[in-house]
Amino acid sequence: MKITHALTLADAKLIAAAAEAEAIAHGWAVTIAICDAGGHALWLQRMDGAPLMSAAVAPEKARTCVLSGKPSKAFEDMVNNGRFAALAMPVVPLEGGEPIFVDGEVIAAVGVSGVKAGEDAQVARAGVDALLGKPTGPSSAHPETAA
Repeated sequence: MKITHALTLADAKLIAAAAEAEAIAHGWAVTIAICDAGGHALWLQRMDGAPLMSAAVAPEKARTCVLSGKPSKAFEDMVNNGRFAALAMPVVPLEGGEPIFVDGEVIAAVGVSGVKAGEDAQVARAGVDALLGKPTGPSSAHPETAA
């Protein structure tokens, strides 16, 4: 039998608060979605002024991460590099989803939508970093997305 980790509501609130603070600091109106390891919603927050469609896209970016164990940008890169078959996968090939790893396992993910793709990912990473106790900001290393 395997012991796994799972987010609590308090964890989801911490992630969402850090992501929201990052968005507010830059004047971005986004939707923040957090899902568990099964891709089920734990949190959905659409900030004032966020595009209506972002409330549908953000949860799918998060779900993409738990299904694949990769940031959703990996699939956007596949499509942008000509691997159009990736469009048939049950994922959203748009940057802005970041998986949460604990002990090498994906336990949840954060998806953000509403601004430019890289900005969505920045907001999502701020939430993940707050949970995992990593420093946030542009100088932070993110090995799962490093080139």
